[in-house]
Amino acid sequence: MKRDDGLALFCLNSGHHFASQVATHLGVPLSAHEERDFEDGEHKTRPLETVRNRDVFVVQSLHSSDGLSSNDKLVRLLFLLAGLRDNGAARITAVVPYLCYSRKDRRTKSRDPVNSRYIAQLFEAVSIDAMVTVDVHNRAAFENAFRCPTLHLSARDAFIDYLLPDLQDKPVTVASPDVGGVKRAELFREALESRLERPVGSAFMEKHRSRGELSGSAVVGDIGNRTVLILDDLIAGGGTMQRAAQAFKTQGAEAVIALATHGVFSQEANDKLASPVLSRVILGNTIAPTLAAAAMKKIELVNITAGIADTIAALHTGRDVSDLES
Repeated sequence: MKRDDGLALFCLNSGHHFASQVATHLGVPLSAHEERDFEDGEHKTRPLETVRNRDVFVVQSLHSSDGLSSNDKLVRLLFLLAGLRDNGAARITAVVPYLCYSRKDRRTKSRDPVNSRYIAQLFEAVSIDAMVTVDVHNRAAFENAFRCPTLHLSARDAFIDYLLPDLQDKPVTVASPDVGGVKRAELFREALESRLERPVGSAFMEKHRSRGELSGSAVVGDIGNRTVLILDDLIAGGGTMQRAAQAFKTQGAEAVIALATHGVFSQEANDKLASPVLSRVILGNTIAPTLAAAAMKKIELVNITAGIADTIAALHTGRDVSDLES
């Protein structure tokens, strides 16, 4: 993209690596800012260059890392967005590849919160003009939570580009690890089938979660002697992926590969992802993985920053973005 002084691209310090790759694709520098911590735990964030009448994009995933919790990053991001508005930005777009709290998008028990809606209200309170994210847990719930324009991107094409050379001569099935992810898996299956120009199977596994405990093991679909791609939006503890992989291997799968856009890993993911039932674990690079050596040996990262850069360029120049949405 040609240098454009009307565009400004910011991120927090904790998101510098990912955002710098987006900036490289765009051909623009990251804009300078300051983050300062005070002795009592409070902080301030401010731009160090003018944003008056500029089209401002802030790229920041909201996951725990570098000693900062998701909550820490969320507050810092909100303060930066509000400060940009106060300093006269013409338009502000929050680009949040991993959007925290998006999994809690409905009430499953009496008096449950709907955190995804509350997060949307926080962003709207600092007067953003648009929200861009990648592979949220429930796209419909995400779009319904926000009153400002939203754009939902998918890592699907980047994953398929990455996998295609290895799948040319193999019978393949795309599987969801639970019923709730069937639509996501079907969209992926259709796209992969088009690229391979031959049939690709589909499958899913039943899953029940109660008080943090997983149950259910029934498998539906064509599994035997096939390479099974288990697709999900994220991996946290790894239990869902490990259980599904074990069930598919029991049903005769030749190999099982886990695919997820976001690796939001808890400590227990080390053992689950190191399980021999998983041949590979392929992730988007929205979050830098931090796992023990045995699990890290299986991790492969797919760079999705080019798609985000293309989206920013399209939004900035006023091009139609409908073909960029998942």
